[in-house]
Amino acid sequence: MRLFSAAILGGSLIVAAAIAAYAFYSVHALDNVLSVTGSAKQEVTSDTVKWTIDVTRKVSENNMQSGYPLLAADVNAVKAFLKANNVADDAVTVSQVFVEQVYDYNSNNGGPQQYNLREEITVNSKDVQGVNALAKNITDLASKGVFVSNNQLEFYISTLPDLRVSLLADAVKDAKARATEIAKAGGQSVGVLRSASSGVVQVLPPNSIDVSDYGSYDTQSIIKEVMVTAHASFSVR
Repeated sequence: MRLFSAAILGGSLIVAAAIAAYAFYSVHALDNVLSVTGSAKQEVTSDTVKWTIDVTRKVSENNMQSGYPLLAADVNAVKAFLKANNVADDAVTVSQVFVEQVYDYNSNNGGPQQYNLREEITVNSKDVQGVNALAKNITDLASKGVFVSNNQLEFYISTLPDLRVSLLADAVKDAKARATEIAKAGGQSVGVLRSASSGVVQVLPPNSIDVSDYGSYDTQSIIKEVMVTAHASFSVR
């Protein structure tokens, strides 16, 4: 019984080690096929940035109508600020006006209800570094009485579909290299590629290991690491 338990424990450790290395294989005795997972990774700099700015005006129910012109003036001030800092007009979109009730649970005076009038200004630009620097100076608008909330910048890779194809080819090469070493250890050699399929794409911060079974896309880092896996099967002889 002890020998049997030790064998089970040893097998479990081998499986765990294989998973940790992010590569696994299986040999099908009937059709003599070796299945391996390979991977490829590349560091990429984001080439697109999305910046959302919330512009708000707090008004009471008694002067709701007067708040709309004030909000419109604030939005125009933000648009002028962006234009003065070389953000193209076609990179800027403005949402509809959102009306949000303000709840004050500490107030018992029964006064007029308060509301926030809010519009979202969204910047989509290829000037990643310029917008990133500008976002840090948005507080300059406060001196003009414009109340804005600076949301988290989001960084993207517009060439990701093409990059995925390129990395997939490298991942298959990596899978073949792994298969060759595995077959060699068993006194065999790798033959032709029988089948191959792509795994999920992982877009990660540099040096991250936080992968997901469903893929991931980090939007907070300008510099990213894109990783692709490939599941490949080779004949062995």
